Amino acid sequence: MANVTVIGAQWGDEGKGKIVDWLASRADAVVRFQGGHNAGHTLVVGDQTYKLSLLPSGIVTGTLSLIGNGVVLDPWHFRDEVAKLKGQGVDINPQNLQVAENAPLILPFHRDLDALREDASGAGKIGTTRRGIGPAYEDKVGRRSIRVCDLAHLDDLGPQLDRICAHHDALRSGFGQPPIDRDRLLADLWDIAAFVLPFAKPVWRTLNQARKAGKRILFEGAQGVLLDVDHGTYPFVTSSNTVSGTAASGSGMGPSAPGFVLGIVKAYTTRVGSGPFPTELEDATGQRLGERGHEFGTVTGRKRRCGWFDAVLTRQSCTISGVTGIALTKVDVLDGFETIKICTGYKLRGQELDYFPSHAADQAAVEPVYEEMEGWSGTTAGARSWADLPAQAIKYIRRIEELIETPVALVSTSPEREDTILVRDPFVD
Repeated sequence: MANVTVIGAQWGDEGKGKIVDWLASRADAVVRFQGGHNAGHTLVVGDQTYKLSLLPSGIVTGTLSLIGNGVVLDPWHFRDEVAKLKGQGVDINPQNLQVAENAPLILPFHRDLDALREDASGAGKIGTTRRGIGPAYEDKVGRRSIRVCDLAHLDDLGPQLDRICAHHDALRSGFGQPPIDRDRLLADLWDIAAFVLPFAKPVWRTLNQARKAGKRILFEGAQGVLLDVDHGTYPFVTSSNTVSGTAASGSGMGPSAPGFVLGIVKAYTTRVGSGPFPTELEDATGQRLGERGHEFGTVTGRKRRCGWFDAVLTRQSCTISGVTGIALTKVDVLDGFETIKICTGYKLRGQELDYFPSHAADQAAVEPVYEEMEGWSGTTAGARSWADLPAQAIKYIRRIEELIETPVALVSTSPEREDTILVRDPFVD
């Protein structure tokens, strides 16, 4: 059996959607194992564009798609996204889409708390999507969650409501908000339960059966390693572990689950929201990268910050997540640049560093050390083989491999599924 785990090796938005879609057509099952509906994936298949934020990308190809227990599920968004994709002609039913029955729910008061905290934080705001992801994870760890399986036992929900309301009502009072309307919450849960429950399954069991049958399983991560709650640019991170090891705990498959770890890496660097960004370009070059790369968030529409490729950060995230090979995306955005820079190290108060420090003050103070390379005048857009690439583009790719100490497995040269150069097959190697 050859499993593949796809993760973002930067701050997210690396182009995971296309790569997962490309791999999903060759997989037997696709699994989301962490995050919520705060991570947008855009798939372009022929003349059709699909925008997903919760459902596994495999659903578009008809591949068995599973939402694991490590995901926090907004049941109303789940219903809306299913309806939207069905409207685009995608067949979705409980036979090709399953939701882990032990996945925690994102509820309306989670969204309320997310927004209230951000609004009150002033300069300390994290830059969340305000979708309730963080508060839902907090309740999971605090043993207060209402989970998917609870939708089948709403008559017995009283003790759980007592626990969760005791916590949230105190927080809401501190923000000058009324307590949770328990009657309305229960009515809303009764209403949505009928839609969600047919999809609820013991996903761990489905995966175990697939493993025994020798099926190819593709694990789809959300966000990126630099947003990992432990290893990212804390506190400007997401609320889950985004590293490859989470594929095991977030799906119920065990430590051997990840298999080949494919790190998705953009040929330059972007991030959304607040937090340190050593190679950020707040000039015409940064503007050019953003415009050419269409750097706007799929979920929020927020403009992404852009900068040169940071080999230090990418090497660090590949090491932490055990990346086997990378898929390099958006190389075509760099077409036409006379010179291209790569960050090869940092200076911190006169000291040279070959890693990104953990403390926020140090992260904000590091200065990038650049290596400059000649750009290329030809085009990489639509290339499907090395022979289609300009010589300088190949030189750039090879230099990235050297600096991040990880080989290239795939090169993506446009949003189209087939515009991909296969160097190493993750499902075979």
